[in-house]
Amino acid sequence: MSKKFYVTTAIDYLNGEPHLGHAYEKIITDGIARAHKSLGEEVFYLTGLDEHGLKVQQAAQAKGMEPKEYCDELSQSWKAFAGALQLINNDFIRTTEPRHYAVVSAILQKLWDQGDFYKSSYKGYYSTRAETFLTEDDRQPDGSFDAIYGDVVELEEDNYYFTLSKHQQWLIDHIEANPDFIQPVTRRNEILGFLKNQELKDLCISRPANRLQWGIPLPFDPDYVTYVWFDALINYVSATLSHGDPLVQKILKVQPPEEDAETAAKGLELWPADIHVIGKDIVRFHSVYWPIMLKAMGLPLPKQVLAHGWWQKDGDKMSKTTGNIVDPVAVIEEWGVDAFRFYVTRELSIGPDGNWTDEGFQARYDAELANGLGNLVNRSLSMLKRYRKSETPAVSNELESLATETITQVKAAYQDNQLQKALQLTWAFITKINQYIDETAPFKIAKDPEQAGRLDEILYNLVESCRILAVLIWPIIPGTAQKIFDQLQIEGTPATLAELKWGGISAGHVTGKPSPLFPRKETAK
Repeated sequence: MSKKFYVTTAIDYLNGEPHLGHAYEKIITDGIARAHKSLGEEVFYLTGLDEHGLKVQQAAQAKGMEPKEYCDELSQSWKAFAGALQLINNDFIRTTEPRHYAVVSAILQKLWDQGDFYKSSYKGYYSTRAETFLTEDDRQPDGSFDAIYGDVVELEEDNYYFTLSKHQQWLIDHIEANPDFIQPVTRRNEILGFLKNQELKDLCISRPANRLQWGIPLPFDPDYVTYVWFDALINYVSATLSHGDPLVQKILKVQPPEEDAETAAKGLELWPADIHVIGKDIVRFHSVYWPIMLKAMGLPLPKQVLAHGWWQKDGDKMSKTTGNIVDPVAVIEEWGVDAFRFYVTRELSIGPDGNWTDEGFQARYDAELANGLGNLVNRSLSMLKRYRKSETPAVSNELESLATETITQVKAAYQDNQLQKALQLTWAFITKINQYIDETAPFKIAKDPEQAGRLDEILYNLVESCRILAVLIWPIIPGTAQKIFDQLQIEGTPATLAELKWGGISAGHVTGKPSPLFPRKETAK
């Protein structure tokens, strides 16, 4: 058995309903997972929920529910959300599951036994919203704390701390020696600047149980529970253990819980993660705290932390209070999941911030999906049906060179996780094929019996181009890709980019009835 390509999203904090940012992260991670699967790799895609901490405890109390009851109920809508996005995730982890508890407890005990934790008294400021302690460095010039921290209170209490500071130079050296470890480069530079210009403070990894009950107890001191971030980051490892990862079992010396015995028996080789896909706001947790935690555990570091930007709507920050939001489920219900997946991937490269506009969404739907891809497939199959009774003519290689170049370039883009670029290259190909129709005018030469051979050549090139397009778009808009295969009456799925080459449709193959892939809409509601 060989190691699988292991890709993860951040686990979403369970104190509300999913929004556009959550959808975007899951879709681009799904695009990466599908792309690598299509390129011939064995892929394992993990997503899930972060369910501990004070905000979850308070949200449950506000509803008159116990935290576990609250999490069990709300988690169902998040799982349904993942289904609505058509993700191919292999696992959905919740930090309230026994498999996660077991690994967190084992790691806490291991690090305590190694002397990586110490107990100390703290007096200072605490942000409930951010669930973090603040220092004088966090104050603004006027002495106040940024509004992102919400209500800030003064606390004095004992807690346990993780010795981050002694690993500071090691981490700098690792990041500099591995340029791809943090991407995009702007985030890499941000973390290096942080590490080189200020002393790394030790991380508080506990909260007193008399202040916070909703968390994983410290195995060496039950009067404390684990700080939610120390708990949450470990999900990437606890999931692998439940699938029997031999490296994790060997290094952590912990066995999967009995309830996971059947799954663990598969012994999947997953760790280290190939990519952690996260939002730009949590880069420090994943690029500073997490690598040092792994080093202390004795586990290899992930190969890459890939940080994406945030979405605005109409140039302003999204806000439920002002009503300036995008409801992914509502968009999917009206326009279809593939239109939604396409827009967020096509509109924004992974890294910068993006701006959603309803006008921009409809413009891309009309121009690129309906008039571009949809019109091309419909015209091609309609002409084949009209002129050749849907029977494919002999193979013609007129567009082979163009198709081969596109395939090569799109493969390279997907391999580098450049999803937007892959779509740009694919739609450039679509534009050229539509131009090919206009230039060759098959609807005109069909009237001339002496040009029957030329018409055959054109029709073959169009139908074969449609087949190739289905494979190129599968990582991003898989439902549409499958519809194209179905209309072409090709068996199987379009997830075959690794083997894609010209000439896959043979002479005499009969295609099916064409139908619109993206029905045109007059206006968005």
